[in-house]
Amino acid sequence: MRRNRATDWSRRLVRENRLSVDDLIWPIFVTDGDDAGKEVASMPGVIRRDVAGAVEAAEEAAALGIPALALFPQTDAALKDPMGTYALDEENLVCRAVRAIKAAKLPLGLVCDVALDPYTSHGHDGVLRDGRIINDESVALLVQQALTLAAAGADVVAPSDMMDGRIGAIRLALDDAGHADVQICAYAAKYASGFYGPFRDAVGSAANLGQGDKRTYQMDPANADEALREVALDLAEGADMVMVKPGMPYLDIIRRVKDTFGAPTFAYQVSGEYAMLQAAARNGWLDGTKVMMESLLSFKRAGADAILTYFAPEAAKLLRSQ
Repeated sequence: MRRNRATDWSRRLVRENRLSVDDLIWPIFVTDGDDAGKEVASMPGVIRRDVAGAVEAAEEAAALGIPALALFPQTDAALKDPMGTYALDEENLVCRAVRAIKAAKLPLGLVCDVALDPYTSHGHDGVLRDGRIINDESVALLVQQALTLAAAGADVVAPSDMMDGRIGAIRLALDDAGHADVQICAYAAKYASGFYGPFRDAVGSAANLGQGDKRTYQMDPANADEALREVALDLAEGADMVMVKPGMPYLDIIRRVKDTFGAPTFAYQVSGEYAMLQAAARNGWLDGTKVMMESLLSFKRAGADAILTYFAPEAAKLLRSQ
């Protein structure tokens, strides 16, 4: 077995999986507040950006050949309410950022999150009543949010809320409103994970959620067969691609989804995964560059077609230099 490993040229010839810039989606955080330009404390190297900064990030992504950006807002607490109605405002932060980036006419796509948690005063992804998340009322709001984002110019709407039936409802509404070309990336297998903490800090929902959790609508980390049922439903309802989230702790789910459906399968290397690798690298415990690239390659080996990762610009620079 060692003969094929003995030289660089031979290793390259027999390599089974390859990572490229085309596999990367860069998630960025946008803000209207004083935090613009400041680093997220729990995500070293990641900054929040105002609208102008989001355009600069889009220009950087386009120059590096990164195919798409994913936008997530840090919403002013004064704009949050129990129903998350600011999500439906055509002048909200994400809509303004989308329009500004589209005005720059860059060769990249914009993926916009469809979920209410950045906008609700309780930090949940749907309508909360008597301690329960009300599915159908939440879906109605998510449909309106998706339409608002599509009208602003989003190329892909990405429901991450895990309400039942929302993919079919959004697809029907988009088609009826003349947005048949807008794609849907369904967060189909999204787990109730402990790896989301830094993200919630970045978007400002951690304080709203408090000691609450999302176990009644996000998936149980113990389940794998259930993920296949979730993916099957979302594809049947019209999803163009499906997401597994988190990433590295759920490589087995990515593999099963890809093998079972053969559909475009994305993975999200979430904030907690990023923060762990960065913390270890900054403490000198790991070679940051090596583990970054190794972790991204693991998604490709598991079957992912694309990877949302905060490492996207750094990885893209390395890949382009090879």
